[in-house]
Amino acid sequence: MADAVRIVTSAEATERPRPDITLTQRASLNVIASLLDYGAKVAVGFLVIPIVVAGLGSSLYGVWEMLARLTGYLTAGDGRPIQALRLVVSNLQGSRDDSAKRRYVGGAFVVSLLFLPLLLGGGALLFWLAPTITKAPADLSPTVRLTVVMLTLSLLLGNLASLPESVLRGMNLGYKRMGLQAGTEIVSGALLAGAVAAGFGMAGAAAAQVAAAGVMALCFWWVVRKYVPWFGVERPRSVEVKGLMRLSLWVAGGETISKLIHASDVIILGMVLSPAAVTPYVLTGYAARLAVNVHVLAAGGAIPGIAGVIGQGQRDKAIRLRNELVAATWLFAVTVGATILVWNRSFLGLWVGSQNYGGPWVNLLVVLIMAQTAFVRSDSYVIDAALQPRQRVIVSAVALVPTVGLATLLALRFGTVGLCLGVFIGRLTQSIAYPRLVRACLGIPSRSHPRALARPLAITLFLFATAAALGSRIVTEHWITWAAGVAGTAVVALALALGLGLPRDMRRAVMRRYAGLARRLL
Repeated sequence: MADAVRIVTSAEATERPRPDITLTQRASLNVIASLLDYGAKVAVGFLVIPIVVAGLGSSLYGVWEMLARLTGYLTAGDGRPIQALRLVVSNLQGSRDDSAKRRYVGGAFVVSLLFLPLLLGGGALLFWLAPTITKAPADLSPTVRLTVVMLTLSLLLGNLASLPESVLRGMNLGYKRMGLQAGTEIVSGALLAGAVAAGFGMAGAAAAQVAAAGVMALCFWWVVRKYVPWFGVERPRSVEVKGLMRLSLWVAGGETISKLIHASDVIILGMVLSPAAVTPYVLTGYAARLAVNVHVLAAGGAIPGIAGVIGQGQRDKAIRLRNELVAATWLFAVTVGATILVWNRSFLGLWVGSQNYGGPWVNLLVVLIMAQTAFVRSDSYVIDAALQPRQRVIVSAVALVPTVGLATLLALRFGTVGLCLGVFIGRLTQSIAYPRLVRACLGIPSRSHPRALARPLAITLFLFATAAALGSRIVTEHWITWAAGVAGTAVVALALALGLGLPRDMRRAVMRRYAGLARRLL
């Protein structure tokens, strides 16, 4: 990866001075934009998912979820040049050499074309195997295969939309799309619900995804042309294509492994048990997945700023920002996790019916996996921001074997609970190794003292144990009561975590960040 870093930083660039307030403001606006867009997605999903579950039925909805995960694996087959482009542009955002940036955009196109046969080959293989993997009845095989074709086309159009979006995010201008993606989420949800309600089934739902992806691609190309004056495509130099290809290969490798680690649970459960077993598992973990995605969006909004700091060689500032990110991640995981443990059972009963609740042990384990994933992804973002994903990918590859192996073996023996336990244990490899990689990337001289971890760990165990006990006893039958309980639980959990779990200096730093974000929200 050192070669890729030299290629990126050797562009003839003069850094434009960027005052701290500009970095903070942009990071805050990026977070707000991401949360607004995702809030729209959550609201749409809240309304649409019950329609899809009712329209497809429990078994067919499980097949739909499995196909969505399977086609998600194909994203690694495009070489991930879009993600590599975002990382490169983040490090060059202060450069005056706009021609170099346009050449990297051209390089992303070249790398995409080089990987296109691999992506299409993966789609063809999935087209052939999908009916067998999903255990679909023979009469549904044509529908399953047509759905795969539609979802693959949707993926290709999504990549077309991702290129301009990656430039916006790389330039720390992601907030310029504020509201646009929220609007496309509403359109997508309306198309999906309409297709299922009209009786077009899975194939119709996938066709709705294709239409939504096309609309999103057009919108993002318009936005980037408006707000990024240098945006365009120039013929890249050979050294730039090679550097981008090298970085893309590592990012693609990491993406492939990440998909296998984070999305294989549904596939394993569907194959070991049945597609019908997937539905309660997916719905029980719905709130936890939303929480992880919210955190990913919030952290992702701040990462371009951290990448810019790393690119300018401001090591001490980068370390301070990373520590604040870890503290904010812990507060988020503890607060949201405790709230889910108390109220998820009631939520599912009100939303899709209590028969779709996986039980208290599944609820607890998906929350632990949520917290684990939040920390792992935060550290992975910092490692990638330093343009050093090689070691991260190697660690992920090592973690893949115990994760998939234990998940499969324990699912065979203990069902859904065993699956969750296997996933959590298998991913501990990443939980242990990633912080060490971050310290190496940022030049942090020493590891955290065990005493610094003891207090937040004790608070986490106390809050999660208390919340799990309450969740097994509290059931509400009214949305108003549920909403009030969620708000009250979140406030109490956050207050306890913030007041008891963090050192004074870190508590003040995080509160300053939150206060700045709140001022911009208001």
